Amino acid sequence: MLRARHLLLLLGLAPLAACDGGLRVHQQEDSCAYLVTLRVEVVDAAGTAVRDATVTATNVGTGHTITSITGERGVTTAVNEDIGEGTVRLTATAGSKVSAPSEVTWTCDGCHCHPEPDEVKLQLHP
Repeated sequence: MLRARHLLLLLGLAPLAACDGGLRVHQQEDSCAYLVTLRVEVVDAAGTAVRDATVTATNVGTGHTITSITGERGVTTAVNEDIGEGTVRLTATAGSKVSAPSEVTWTCDGCHCHPEPDEVKLQLHP
């Protein structure tokens, strides 16, 4: 009877031996699963970050638009590759202040679209 208990105890502990990491399942990361974003910073005439500025990105060819609001550091990364391939015009506004437009060119491959340049600083003027 004692042997049977020992055997059962050993059999019960056997699955724990696999907890040493012996069985590994490697999951392939889908490199197409994330969005490429454009970093847009908005500053005032003195170069200070502007919080709550509205940034508008418009694909010149398709008219597709993404609008976002800057955070505490005057930055938004909401403009992403969903805007589509081609020239994208960016502007920022805060109250009565507006920036000059800036353009970014998005080029696409089989998985992602990438902006050139990959970050933009828009300066507001009265």
